[in-house]
Amino acid sequence: MGDLNVKVVSSQKQLNEFTKYLLKDVQALERMLEENWFEDGQMKIGAEQEICLVDAHYKPSPTAMEVLESLNSESFTTELAKFNIEANLEPKDFKNDCFSALEKEINTLLGNLDKVTGDMGINYLITGILPTLRKFDMELENLTPLPRYRALVNAISKLRGKIYELRIKGIDELNLKHDSAMLEACNTSFQVHLQVKPQNFVKKYNAAQVLAAPSVAISSNSPMLFGKRLWHETRIALFQQSVDTRITSEHLRDRSARVTFGNQWVKDSILELYREDIVRFRVMLMTEVTEDCLKSLDEGITPKLRALMIHNSTVYRWNRPCYGISPNGRPHLRIENRILPAGPTVIDEVANAAFWLGTMNAFTDHYPDVTKLMDFDDANANFHATAYNGLNSKLKWLDGTKIGVSELIKKELIPIAREGLEKNKVDKEDIDRYLSVIEERNENGQNGTSWILKSYSELGKEANKEEIILALTASMLKYQKKGIPVHAWDPATIDDIIKWHPSSILIEEFMTTDLFTVNKKDILELVADMMDWQKIRFTPVEDEKGNLIGLISMRMILRHINKNRTETPGTTTVQDIMIKNPISIDPESTIFDAMKLMRENKIGCLPVVKKDKLVGIVTEGNFLNITSTLLKIINKGGL
Repeated sequence: MGDLNVKVVSSQKQLNEFTKYLLKDVQALERMLEENWFEDGQMKIGAEQEICLVDAHYKPSPTAMEVLESLNSESFTTELAKFNIEANLEPKDFKNDCFSALEKEINTLLGNLDKVTGDMGINYLITGILPTLRKFDMELENLTPLPRYRALVNAISKLRGKIYELRIKGIDELNLKHDSAMLEACNTSFQVHLQVKPQNFVKKYNAAQVLAAPSVAISSNSPMLFGKRLWHETRIALFQQSVDTRITSEHLRDRSARVTFGNQWVKDSILELYREDIVRFRVMLMTEVTEDCLKSLDEGITPKLRALMIHNSTVYRWNRPCYGISPNGRPHLRIENRILPAGPTVIDEVANAAFWLGTMNAFTDHYPDVTKLMDFDDANANFHATAYNGLNSKLKWLDGTKIGVSELIKKELIPIAREGLEKNKVDKEDIDRYLSVIEERNENGQNGTSWILKSYSELGKEANKEEIILALTASMLKYQKKGIPVHAWDPATIDDIIKWHPSSILIEEFMTTDLFTVNKKDILELVADMMDWQKIRFTPVEDEKGNLIGLISMRMILRHINKNRTETPGTTTVQDIMIKNPISIDPESTIFDAMKLMRENKIGCLPVVKKDKLVGIVTEGNFLNITSTLLKIINKGGL
């Protein structure tokens, strides 16, 4: 999505015209490969850093446009959602101090960002999925207000329809429907680029496919979405489902998802990937193309191949083939690793990059043709197994045996990574610094995901879900600012949200979100039993669309039963006695707003509503919980 001037194809004529340029671009690329146009000297590496903006309450802050205006830097750019931005890092020669230089550049850019966000009273976090994200953060009002993002969302909806379903199961299970591809904005990544010589592209790309599984296992840090513990690297499942343009019936056919690991090994050249993407995936976006790329070649000018680049930007391979033009005017080829999550710290990210790049650089010296040693389906299965189960996974490896991914990383891949970095004369200090992070993380089994799951379990003994999510996010921010790699983090504690002050606590920070609701046509006996079984005093009433339409309390049920002792069971329904259009509150109101509203109206419960949708509930029990937490903080010197 680097091209600003894109739009949805609106007619067959437009589609045909753009397709004509797309096919010419493929012809031009084929000719350049045959005529050796491509740069084949010093290889370079590059990266893109995606960043979450968070407010003082650790929730998404949709302030990207204001932040970017204040930054006034060409290094930073927009992302799909207004609570994310991206930093584009300068390409570096793959040698000497390239990794420490990369770490220094990221820290410098984040330091510039820190000054701006600090002045604005907000903060930022680098992590694969921000734990405090809520479903209503994914509404289109948080779409970055640029035509290209609106065009992308509209194009996906045009192909898919307006209902998006997420079905992801791990420790917990997430099943939800949404009305746009904005769900993709939950993902934030650290994308790493490796320049590859054309003659090496096939074997390097296939190696990248094999190495995808151990890469995601060692780097995973995104096990949670909307408060649910799902895959070890939930980004993989989330991204595939959020921009899947297949309609339900097409899942019965062998149609690829637009986010894809691929379907087979590459055999001859990069052209196979581009051609497959053209025949498998319909054109979603187009741009005005005026370049005659074949004529440019005749004149000795490197063509931009804009049509091909636009189409390539809408097909999301986890290892994406890339075409680019170097500052010297010569074209080059890259493999973009889209697997790695952002965070948990800068040193962790750079260590992930060093591990992948080093392994890529020497892997084909050990295994010149992985396609003769492994079935493609096994590489695909390995990737998804580690995305689901992380460092606990067993892989089917190149010799056909099963091996634990941690053992594989320790015994084979770290030595290969070291060899690959030494091969390119990377400084020994850089090699030792970053590979030691991978070694220690692998040795103690603590990556970002295992830290989150361990912390969640410990916090669950003393805190509710909202407090857990806040503590996790606050702790991530604390360690990230200190630059401590994740393998050395202690579990998160409630103390990490010591910034809390009663006057600043929002409803969404302590409301109950695990709700039991009823329909207005349900019989009263069902509601009474449900409230008794779950030990709750208030039950919201919502319609089929999730709109709050009423409220019922145990006291109301008891009062009705007492007055109608001879009533035949099953004759009274919820709508007969419920409070219609009950008083509610917005999740971004404060704890004092809730207390005042409940006191003035003499009520013991407040449904929490966002855009007519029920998102939580607040009762006296929630105030007792938050009071308990605040007292603990006071006792430890907080507030």
